[in-house]
Amino acid sequence: MRFRPCIDLHNGKVKQIVGSTLSDAAGIAPVTNFETDSPSSFFAELYRKDGLNGGHVIMLGPGNGAATEEALRAFPQGLQVGGGIRPENAGRYLDAGASHVIVTSYIFSKGVVIWENLERIEKRVGKKRLVVDVSCRKQGDVYIITSDRWQTLTGIEVNRKTLDRLAGHCDEFLVHAVDVEGKQQGVDTVLVELLADISTIPVTYAGGIRSIDDMESVRRAGKGRVDATIGSALDIFGGTLKYKDVVEWQKRQT
Repeated sequence: MRFRPCIDLHNGKVKQIVGSTLSDAAGIAPVTNFETDSPSSFFAELYRKDGLNGGHVIMLGPGNGAATEEALRAFPQGLQVGGGIRPENAGRYLDAGASHVIVTSYIFSKGVVIWENLERIEKRVGKKRLVVDVSCRKQGDVYIITSDRWQTLTGIEVNRKTLDRLAGHCDEFLVHAVDVEGKQQGVDTVLVELLADISTIPVTYAGGIRSIDDMESVRRAGKGRVDATIGSALDIFGGTLKYKDVVEWQKRQT
């Protein structure tokens, strides 16, 4: 299990937002846990120095391209990029230094997987440089994939059949537990267990982690096969969990 760091960008700034409050509706601002004037490169350089490869930069809406490229220049081949990725712009971020691009809404629409779009972007960037975001909400006893920055329920269940087919086209999965993401209310261990059982490729879980004990919960529930990322809880993003303690925990895993 690895700690995968993150950089979330909104309107060109590094922020930590409660993902479920994002909206395209005019005049509705998301709930923001943290915002800083420190550039994205500051965090990317920190991750580079600590050898934390495989993290991700998420662009929450337009106006984040320049800040994303700044982070990639600071940590070339160390970060993945997601948020509005399509074949037309994927090359921009790979050329700028992204190790992978992450896709969601481009391939999930109106309750179906648009396999033609998935094949199109796979052809553009290659399977080994593609991550599919299957962030989800719990609906009854199942988890349903979301799209459009987690605003839309696709109707597509996170299950073995879905992930097996998607895994034939990508290198990794990224999964935000949208119901707990950004709320520091603890880990959705049921989802972590599910991902460990059904994913045949590397998968990173995000949502609710607030302590080293929570990281241990992910390690146990995920049987060491599910990586994790932490956002709002970290002290570098205004939280109380010390980043250096997480780095030290990571070192003990290897």
